[in-house]
Amino acid sequence: MALRLSTGLRNKALGTADVKTILTLCKIAIYSGAQPANADAIATGTLLATISLAGGATGLSWEAPAAGILAKAIAEAWQGTAVATGTAGWFRLYEATDDPATASTVLARFDGSVSTSGAQLNMTSTAIVTDAVQTISAFTYTQPAN
Repeated sequence: MALRLSTGLRNKALGTADVKTILTLCKIAIYSGAQPANADAIATGTLLATISLAGGATGLSWEAPAAGILAKAIAEAWQGTAVATGTAGWFRLYEATDDPATASTVLARFDGSVSTSGAQLNMTSTAIVTDAVQTISAFTYTQPAN
């Protein structure tokens, strides 16, 4: 599956703010099942975990962009406790004011696939069990050069 940017993220990046600013304090929702057709759509599957700063209420931060890449803040622990058992299939990275399960064409978000390799979010295992802590140790968003 491909990385899918929402209409809101594309519009905001073209007129309101840079991507890093837009996505500061974002969170990541990990779902089971197939990725929706686009990031504007209602979430599909079961919410398995929400990733935030150290698993708390605060959202995530980024390093300074370099070579067209926005990377996870190195000093931060990106974690979340699983709320359901299932196989991770896709994720939605969304801004702090968003409800990732709803449809929206104005909020900034992007969706991507989850796997153990070759996906936008690679995990050691896609098998998630309720109450298990999920940790993302590395994450990048790359702005295409062409």
